[in-house]
Amino acid sequence: MIASKRWSVDLFIGERDGRTHAEARLLKEDGGHLVGTGEARLNPSDQDVPMIGDELAVARALSDLGHQLLATASADIEARSHRPVYLSG
Repeated sequence: MIASKRWSVDLFIGERDGRTHAEARLLKEDGGHLVGTGEARLNPSDQDVPMIGDELAVARALSDLGHQLLATASADIEARSHRPVYLSG
C-alpha cells in the first residue's frame, strides 16, 4: 500500500464594512501550519452579492497559501542543496 499523508485546509470568512476577509489555514500532520489571507471589497457601484465576495476572498487566500508553500519548498531545497532555487507556480 502507498503511504499517504493528510493535510487539512480550513477556510474562515468574515465580512465587515463592505469588505470580505478570508483565511486559509493549512494544518500538517506534523503540527506545522501556514496561513494564507485574502480580501475582497465591494465596489460602491456594484450590486452586493455576498457569495461573490466570499469566492474572491477565498481564492486570494488560497493563492497566498500556495505561494507560501512554494516559498517553503524552495527554502527547504536550498537548505539541502546549498544552491539558490527558484520555483514558479
